[in-house]
Parts: sequence; C-alpha cells; structure tokens
Amino acid sequence: MSERPLSAVILAAGEGTRMRSSRPKPLHLLCGRPMVLHILDAVAQLRPARAVVVVGHGAERVTKTLSEAAPVGLALEFVDQHVQRGTGDAVSAALTAFDDDADDADLLVLPGDTPLLRAATLAALVEAHRRSEAAATVLTAVVADPTGYGRVVRGKDGRVARIVEHRDATADERVIDEINTSIFCFRQSVLAPALRRLSPENAAGEYYLTDVVSVLHDAGYNVVSLVAADPMETAGVNDRAQLAAAEAELRDRINDRLMLLGVNMVDPDTTYVDASVEVAADVTVFPGTVLQGRTVIARGAVVGPSSHLADTRVGEGANVRQTVAHSAEIGVNAQVGPFAVLEPGHRVADGAVTGPFFRGTGDDDEDGT
Repeated sequence: MSERPLSAVILAAGEGTRMRSSRPKPLHLLCGRPMVLHILDAVAQLRPARAVVVVGHGAERVTKTLSEAAPVGLALEFVDQHVQRGTGDAVSAALTAFDDDADDADLLVLPGDTPLLRAATLAALVEAHRRSEAAATVLTAVVADPTGYGRVVRGKDGRVARIVEHRDATADERVIDEINTSIFCFRQSVLAPALRRLSPENAAGEYYLTDVVSVLHDAGYNVVSLVAADPMETAGVNDRAQLAAAEAELRDRINDRLMLLGVNMVDPDTTYVDASVEVAADVTVFPGTVLQGRTVIARGAVVGPSSHLADTRVGEGANVRQTVAHSAEIGVNAQVGPFAVLEPGHRVADGAVTGPFFRGTGDDDEDGT
C-alpha cells in the first residue's frame, strides 16, 4: 500500500443561515467545544503533514478560536474564501496554500459541520484510497431517508460514476439511499485540474466539489467509495435540531467512555458532561448533574444529585450535593450542600462541612463551616 504524504482541508467558511445565529456556524458549541474542534481532534490523530482550514463568514473569529484551541501537534493554516461560491470553489482556494510540485500526496477534504466523525473512520478512508490506488475516494452512507442529500450514482461496474445533489436529481435518482457525506480523499495531483473543469450550471449556481467525481470518472480515473459503518457518524449539523441530535450522540459517547474507565453514573441519560471535563475512577455521579468546562473530579468523590459545576475542582472523597459552583475549589473529603452556591474563587477546605444553603464568595478562602 502506498504511503504518500497526507494533508487535510477543512471547509469552515459557511454562514450557516439555518442556525439563525450571529455566531459563525463552525463555532456553535457541542459538549462545551466549538463543533469544528471535534473534527480537528479526529484529523489530528492521523498526523497529517499539513492542515488547511478554509474560512469565510466570521473569518477573524473562527481563525482566532481555532488558533487558540487547536489540538496539540496540529499546526493549522488558514485560507479565506472571500465569496462563498460553493465547496468546489472553497477547495480551489485551499489549494493556493499548497505547492504545485506536491503531486505525490493525498488530500483529505471534509466539512466543518460533521462533529461526530471518528478518527478511525478517516483512517479507514485513507487506507481504502491508498489500497485501490484511486484518484478519489468518497465516504458514503446508506440511510433510511436520503431527502436533501446528494445521491451516489454508480456505473455498471459498481464503481462511483457521479454524485448528484438532491435538488438536481431525477425522480429515479432520488430513490437511491446511498448518500454523499462530503468527506473525500483525493490524489492531489489530479484534483486541481479537475476543479478547473467545474461549472456553476446547477440549481444552486455554485461550484460543487461533488462534480469532481464525474470529471475524474469520465476522464478514466479510478473513483471508489467506502460506506460508513455508522451513518450517524457522518451526519452534518445545519440547524438547531441537528445540533441537539449531535449533542445527544456525543454526550452518550462521553458517558460511555467514562463508565468504561470506572465512573459510576446512576442515570447516564440525565448526566451531562462536557468533552473537556476530567472524572477519575470510582467517582459516583447522581442524576441531574451537569459538569462543564475544565471541571476536574478526583477519585472517590460523589457529585449530585442536581449539581452544576463549571471550571471547578473537586477533591478526592468529597461529597457535593445539590450545589452550583463556578471556578471554585472543593477540598479532599469536604461535604458541600445541599443547596450550596460557590462563587468564582471560593475554596472549601479539606474536610470542611458547609451545611445547607451555604453561599461561598470569592473573598472567602477557608472552610465555610
């Protein structure tokens, strides 16, 4: 199998009008983090030689956020798509960051709104691409309701011949249940010439990246596909309902991972843990608990029911009941609550017992007994 260099392009220029928000679409929060960062986490695990993010709407805000919070080891480069004229145009803009002589390389292209994508799936896509020596490999999914998605049209040989967007599809093509996920792996040497052959003559008046598939196929290049094992993993987030669905899926993953690491969750369905939270083994979390930000829960602590902790450290063996705390610290074996409020900067000393209805202000630095 070929071991060509691998780079990645992440498309994060869209406005996301269906979100109905002033916040740029890639920066909408999912389990406490901008959703595009979840995608970058997956990309980082493949250790690409380069990672280029195409920005547009809210470019300055997106660039600043990603520069400050990018995964360790993933050096990001940014290219501005000044006018959003489709995904094909966005990838053309991204290629301006690459040297023309980087022919013998593979290029992952993926949207910035598929936050459930796993690194293992991306690795499998790259492997399938290299094993088949394809010019392009598309990640597809088979879904019960393909409405709104681009359909994957195969030739008589079973290989991918083209991708037709829903609005441009015929009645027969709309029956197809295999959809395009907008996640591709390309041979970089053939991508740029194919992009130059795109036309905006379609219902949206845009340059579709998906049209590259038919350009390459018609030119005699090998175009193959990999069907995603879990269609949910490739789901895009375009509105608030889809954001909530992705949030529920990701929270299930987080809770499952924590329980496998030895955390006791009495009711995972009513326990909300951000991706950035650290919870040690032998911690018990009771129903109605929300853990956010950089919260850290040490071994043997008990949290909940109905506690809301943000950016708070909880010491080993502490018991935190029906408590709201932000940027606070709870000592080893401390007993906090019920109905306690800890304001930013407050520290409950080791072994302290606050009693009910306690309010700790940032001026306090002791036990609160």
